[in-house]
Amino acid sequence: MSKETLILLYGGRSAEREVSVLSAESVMRAVNYDRFNVKTYFITKSGDFIKTQEFITLPATDEKLMTNDSVVWNDKIAPSAIYETDAVVFPVLHGPMGEDGSIQGFLEILKLAYVGPNILSASSTMDKLLAKHVFESVGVPQVPYVAAFADENQAEIAEEVVEKLQFPVFVKPANMGSSVGISKVEDLTELARALTEAYKYDNRVVIEQGVDAREIECAVLGNGGEISATLPGEVVKDVAFYDYNSKYIDNKIQMDIPAHIAPKLAEQIQTYAIKAYKAVNGAGLSRCDFFVTTDGRLYLNEINAIPGFTQWSMYPLLWENMGLSYSALIEKLVDLAKSAFEIREKHLL
Repeated sequence: MSKETLILLYGGRSAEREVSVLSAESVMRAVNYDRFNVKTYFITKSGDFIKTQEFITLPATDEKLMTNDSVVWNDKIAPSAIYETDAVVFPVLHGPMGEDGSIQGFLEILKLAYVGPNILSASSTMDKLLAKHVFESVGVPQVPYVAAFADENQAEIAEEVVEKLQFPVFVKPANMGSSVGISKVEDLTELARALTEAYKYDNRVVIEQGVDAREIECAVLGNGGEISATLPGEVVKDVAFYDYNSKYIDNKIQMDIPAHIAPKLAEQIQTYAIKAYKAVNGAGLSRCDFFVTTDGRLYLNEINAIPGFTQWSMYPLLWENMGLSYSALIEKLVDLAKSAFEIREKHLL
């Protein structure tokens, strides 16, 4: 029986490109090479597509994928050249133009099956402001927040923050993940600086109420009516606020999997995770991140539609705790991608 082709798209134009490389290298080493051949394509920070390595067997432990520092420009291709009949694409891309619906639309135009969220679920979960409106509509609890826009009066935004929230607050670009551009703010002076930083990444910003809370995460898997959620895990930090460097460079993160919480709370988290996932028309996978406050309140922080896939990432570790290995998880995601593709094609009358 001939093997299937799995295409890894990685890199990208967003500030989260380094995370993408780490995730792609982890995936390429976890693939079941009895079932798949793997082809990799690197998207540079300028948006060019570069044909990189192909693997028919498990790569050597020291094998590295191309980065922006090692681009071979002679291997540049037209984006459409990634097409291969019956191939499945795993877009291991984070941030804008990776998990915001852009690459998903491109792959649908090419008539390729792909792992992860469809256009709608990708764009709606990537945009923190839009996602908040969706979650509000289905009764999923969230922390209080203020919306800020770069082209509006910043003094009036500061007044609204003082009126509706209490310091500390967190300032987040609406369309960015992996803690890029996010700041913890203790007063109005810091708020102005944090907004300036956040506006570098997006003209639309969310200012959220800071809460004294544990950070509990739940992994969701499935399409349509067949959706399942893991037992939650907890991020245990050795820093006051874990930013991009803490997550991916310094790796100053510890996790409790499963989280040490009451069974009733775990069940409630799973219920809200599936409810939120369905509300944004989730497909393939997502990681749902919650706050559990010291006084027992539960809030959904966000849905990450293409969570990190590094060897220390929460999403695959949560499923491993449920008995689904990293390699088997990739196979399941490919099967879900093929199923979603078949359904999508049937609707194109």
